[in-house]
Amino acid sequence: MNRFNYMFKRLLVTIPVLFVVTLLIFFMIRLIPGDPARITLGEMAIEEDIIKLREEMGLNESYFVQYTIFMNKLVHFDLGKSLVYKRPVAELIKSKIIVTISLTLVATIFAIIISFPMGYLAGTHKDKLPDQIIRVLSLASISVPAFWVGLMLMLIFGVRLKLLPAGGWGRNFFDCLRSLILPGIAQALVTTALMMRNLRNSVVDINKLDYVDFARSKGANENIIRKDYIMRNAMISTITLLGMRMTWMLGGSIIIETVFSLPGLGKFMIDSIFGRDYASVQSLVFIFSFLVLIMNLLTDVIYSIIDPRVTLE
Repeated sequence: MNRFNYMFKRLLVTIPVLFVVTLLIFFMIRLIPGDPARITLGEMAIEEDIIKLREEMGLNESYFVQYTIFMNKLVHFDLGKSLVYKRPVAELIKSKIIVTISLTLVATIFAIIISFPMGYLAGTHKDKLPDQIIRVLSLASISVPAFWVGLMLMLIFGVRLKLLPAGGWGRNFFDCLRSLILPGIAQALVTTALMMRNLRNSVVDINKLDYVDFARSKGANENIIRKDYIMRNAMISTITLLGMRMTWMLGGSIIIETVFSLPGLGKFMIDSIFGRDYASVQSLVFIFSFLVLIMNLLTDVIYSIIDPRVTLE
């Protein structure tokens, strides 16, 4: 099966998956205690205004009718209006998704730049000093919470040294890029550690295989052995792990965006949940689910490109 047919079939499979997602989020958000109309208007609002707002939101209808209205709007790409921000949800997502995706990409770049050379170095120096140091660092990185690392980075580089913004979002491209460095490092910490350990173990195992010894016995160039024989094969499982971690970072951006006050989808999600903003929460979960499915699809395709032996079925 060629890649185009595989991608087309996988996209078709996402339709029932996303349908189940809409069912789950529609009913689960309504299980959260609290009246959205009363929360929106405040505790001092009069009952007549609350009843009027409930009618405008369609909360007086049955769940079946509400879900039908929600799905009808979703099919027509109408995500509704946010009660918290008083603006169309589609407009808000369009402005905020750039921040979340940019944060994920910056964190991914940091993870790749650090983990690939460090993991290879540890794997080629098994049980020696570089390997021991890298293993200890990776274990420490996994053990430390990302939000604590973010706060420490903010305190040191943002408040004390004033080298980078301590939070917020810039007004131009370079300011925005500078504001993503500290949250990007905090977001990438666990992913970097996991990728280093995975790559290190893969390099150790591949170095023991016969075809690597055979290439060296034939006098093949060490750079070719490192690139084509070791790293290319070691990257297969690492790329799979990276794809999984990127989907996690998309969802995990909620914590980092809150710590660094980034106006992304994560902070938008928190505000919408506390405000019982049904339209926003439903749309955000749907968008996150769609992005996760797309990331998994791209991971499988990249996997087949790196290793031609892998067939997409």
